[in-house]
Amino acid sequence: MRGLVSVIWLLCSSLLLTQVGCFTQLPSVMRSTGTPAPSPGVPPLYVPPPPKKWPLRLGRVDLLKDLLTDLKSRSPHYLSDWSPPLSKILPSTLFLYFACLSPIISFGTIAEQITSGNIGIVEFFLGSSFAGIAYSILAGQPMSFLAPTGLTLAFISSLYRFTTLYSIPFLPTYTCIGLWTSFYMFLVSVTGAAGLIRFCTRFTDDVFNALLSCNFIYEALQSLRREFLMGADKTRAFVSAVLAGGTFWMTDRVSGMERSYLFNKKVRRMIKDFGPALIIISLSLLNGSFLSSFNVKTLNVPTHLSLSTPRALLIPLNGLSTKIKLLTSIPALLLTCLFYFDQNISVRVVHSPENGLKKPAAYSLDMLALSFVTFCLSVTGLPWMCGATVQSMAHTKSLTTSHFDKETGEEVVENVVENRVTGFLVHALIGGSLGFLGVLRRVPVPIVSGGVFLYLGKKLARGNSFVARLKDVFAERDRLSRSHPLNKIGRKKFTIYTTVQLGCLSILWGLKQNSKTSIFFPAVIGMLMFLRSKVLPRWFSEYEFETLGDPSPKTVSKLKRELAVALGKNSNIQCQRVISP
Repeated sequence: MRGLVSVIWLLCSSLLLTQVGCFTQLPSVMRSTGTPAPSPGVPPLYVPPPPKKWPLRLGRVDLLKDLLTDLKSRSPHYLSDWSPPLSKILPSTLFLYFACLSPIISFGTIAEQITSGNIGIVEFFLGSSFAGIAYSILAGQPMSFLAPTGLTLAFISSLYRFTTLYSIPFLPTYTCIGLWTSFYMFLVSVTGAAGLIRFCTRFTDDVFNALLSCNFIYEALQSLRREFLMGADKTRAFVSAVLAGGTFWMTDRVSGMERSYLFNKKVRRMIKDFGPALIIISLSLLNGSFLSSFNVKTLNVPTHLSLSTPRALLIPLNGLSTKIKLLTSIPALLLTCLFYFDQNISVRVVHSPENGLKKPAAYSLDMLALSFVTFCLSVTGLPWMCGATVQSMAHTKSLTTSHFDKETGEEVVENVVENRVTGFLVHALIGGSLGFLGVLRRVPVPIVSGGVFLYLGKKLARGNSFVARLKDVFAERDRLSRSHPLNKIGRKKFTIYTTVQLGCLSILWGLKQNSKTSIFFPAVIGMLMFLRSKVLPRWFSEYEFETLGDPSPKTVSKLKRELAVALGKNSNIQCQRVISP
């Protein structure tokens, strides 16, 4: 019995000494790591190595990092971008040629008037052709298009009035502003500032695209309105309206053949691909033969190839003082803002999940390509080009293969032919058009400026959640599905959010229509991002934003926290995360 007690006493003593030894070591472990000591059987704490510092670092900016990342992500796809199936390329090229031709002629005609012939139609043809070809070769995302825009034209108009008022040479000033803008966009590219577009959410995208849609529809209706205001004979105006309406209706119908039950899938796809271009050609031939007696207005293009004014191709800067050359850096900031938002929003819209693109975006590389294009256009006095959302979306949709889902009643994207050939061919044809200007003079204006513009405006509005919500605001809740945002967050929040977007659209439209304030339009687009990121979160929760399809951009800290949670869920070890500021 005494021996058994001795054995038990020895076991208890050894166990007590072991525990005391562990506790005496615990404070040193806590002092060295700052975290509780691991339990028996748990692996030691994991402390990841500090991230490597980027060698080209200026303050908190990693120079060239995003640009080199874009090059690395896009380079494996470059050769495949030049080898798409021709069955999709040809119909898309024909339709996009006419879709891009109308803005060139319309804006070129207006620019020739507001600049007293310094920049005209021929310059718009040359500038658009060069910009599109260069961008298709150099850009990271070739599915987006460069084109003349109404906002750029408004900037040029304001600049010409300013230079005329103060007796400053227009073209040298134009070139200096373009060179400064090219330099600013180069800085945006190498510093990775293009990545700030991630703070632009669907709130801004939808308002901006609704504005572009309204602008195309407005310009189409204005074109028809001018026909009715000219002369006492309204017969030509009615014929023009019929041509425009027929082009719009037939183009919209053939583009939606995927949803039709007529024919088989192969025939429907052929009609959808080749239909829009054949409609434009057929109606042009109809106007030139059976409707020629009505004298419908045709495209106003020059009869021969020459610049609007006799001048050298390169613009000399000798006529400007050093002071003016430096001061032109100020309006160049506004132009850079315009190009920044136009370009990046166009790429964002093209890369939206609904479009089903698989190849990565490359915002910094796109800005570098745009910087080079702007430099070349500026030194030659050709009109500036920037990202065009409507043409970019038309390009993407024309190369999309989809099928109609009977259960959901929606089109499902199967594949998108992502390539550089379409953009190259379209703009090569635009440049080649200068060789057959006589043929273009036979295309009626109502077909292009009326019908095609109406179609592009409707196409851009289709799929816009803001436009859809304008109708759903007045819908009966019981007639909507349970998953509809109106039923999930309530009519009050649903209506407030939609009303704020409608107010923003109204303000943007008013600023754009006023020639005195249109030059400040880019800064207002930036205010939309501020409104969404700083003001609206005071009234809407993140759950409500996500329900409305407008989740907030995730900051770096949020991403790190989510990653830490994911690591904790996927492993049974305790780890210490060292996150550098």
